[in-house]
Amino acid sequence: MFANDKSIDNLQDLFKEFRKYLELQGQYLRLEAIEKLTILLSTLILIFILVTVGVMALFYFSFMLVYVLATAVGSLIAGYAIVGILLIAIALLIYRFRVPLIFQPMVNFLARLFLDDTKKTEP
Repeated sequence: MFANDKSIDNLQDLFKEFRKYLELQGQYLRLEAIEKLTILLSTLILIFILVTVGVMALFYFSFMLVYVLATAVGSLIAGYAIVGILLIAIALLIYRFRVPLIFQPMVNFLARLFLDDTKKTEP
């Protein structure tokens, strides 16, 4: 089928190069996956820290508001009731607008992270 042994050597070299290419492509995919998972994990840690600090601040500010309202209303119990009602209203508003506030930004972030290939188009 082949005219000389040089053609067979060329095919063997081609097969070796193709095999090397597949190994390098696999390494590249692993590195890209590690990069994206690192970005995702660091973002999740940052969000966790910010939410924790925000909840702590909300806790202290709500107590501050209770005591301010207690002097204005004249009763500490009424201050706690008003702050409780405000927190429940805020929770209901967040639940009502959960798609544009929480889900849509999360979907956009994940889609941008895992689907955009802007680095591949750069020279």
